[in-house]
Amino acid sequence: MNEFEDLLNSVNEVAPGDVVTAEVLTVDAGQANVAIAGTGVEGVLTLRELTNDREADINELVKVGESLELLVLRQVVGKDTDTVTYLVSKKRLEARKAWDKLVGREGEVVTVKATRAVKGGLSVEFEGLRGFIPASMIDTRFTRNTERFVGQEFDAKIKEVDPAENRFILSRRDVVEEVAAAARQEVFSKLTVGENVTGKVARITSFGAFIDLGGVDGLVHLTELSHERNVSPKSVVTVGEEVEVKVLALDEEEGRVSLSLKATTPGPWDGVEQKLAAGDVIEGKVKRLTDFGAFVEVLPGIDGLVHISQISHKRVENPKDALTVGQDVTVKVLEVNAADERVSLSIKALEERPAQAEGEAKAEKRDSRPRRPKRQEKRDFELPETQTGFSMADLFGDIEL
Repeated sequence: MNEFEDLLNSVNEVAPGDVVTAEVLTVDAGQANVAIAGTGVEGVLTLRELTNDREADINELVKVGESLELLVLRQVVGKDTDTVTYLVSKKRLEARKAWDKLVGREGEVVTVKATRAVKGGLSVEFEGLRGFIPASMIDTRFTRNTERFVGQEFDAKIKEVDPAENRFILSRRDVVEEVAAAARQEVFSKLTVGENVTGKVARITSFGAFIDLGGVDGLVHLTELSHERNVSPKSVVTVGEEVEVKVLALDEEEGRVSLSLKATTPGPWDGVEQKLAAGDVIEGKVKRLTDFGAFVEVLPGIDGLVHISQISHKRVENPKDALTVGQDVTVKVLEVNAADERVSLSIKALEERPAQAEGEAKAEKRDSRPRRPKRQEKRDFELPETQTGFSMADLFGDIEL
């Protein structure tokens, strides 16, 4: 009877919430039976209360004879034998310790592991404690595909800790932004306007390409990708490609870097005087039409202008009436101005002037000359010299008075 009373007293000494030390007696069927030290009673440690990994093998996690520190969850009484055992947990004890470690640590950065994607964000684990990262706090841009982070370990900043509400919120974005800010500051300290730098194409958009300069993404605008006009960014660069670019402008406050790819490559106008000269007759393709003429590509990246007056000997009201975009034409070079990047061309200079057109041209030329004013006739008369010195008597002497 005394032994039985001692046994009952020892059972009463174990209560839910107690932290106890236990020895593993057996490991079987996905659970371990343990003897709680100093009590004479046993406990049951299931795989679920040992780890969050449902696929884990319990035989690899605990061994017979191993001593464990456990948290008592509740008492379990056998239906047939009236034996008393206790459900214990290693996982929850670790979580309690983790909560104790977290209290008051808001703002600190810790390393967590993403365990699964959940509605609205990511579930992560820190020292056995489950935390949550909202989707808006995963990265600097809103992340829809949270699955890609599952299984990864990364740093996150503690935003909120509330053990009573079992609330543990973290932010990966804060860490990413701080790292990016430090890297940006370092990169800006090394960049100089006008210098050439090397980077990798990070992403391509409809308006250009972003180049990773080692912590800062610089933009090569569509107009700075190539010397050719109206090119697609994807036809010039590819993601991951290493390129040399020129720094055009820096705005550290806004974190912007303007770059140029075409500035690092020879332009089509370089040495154009050796390729084109006045009087040359060459083949070209009509690239675009305007009200005042047609632009014809005569060399890669070089468009010359055929003024509306140089399209034909006949009068042309609109270049669209005589030419079409994409049409192949033969032109004569009238002038090459490399400094202003202009080439003047003529189509009619290679055509014979029609006789009728020649006559009309002369007529137009005559009509265009300014007319001289008609000479005004002099209407003043002078008496002949023979009349000077005559008296009135000489003139009217034969008249009777």
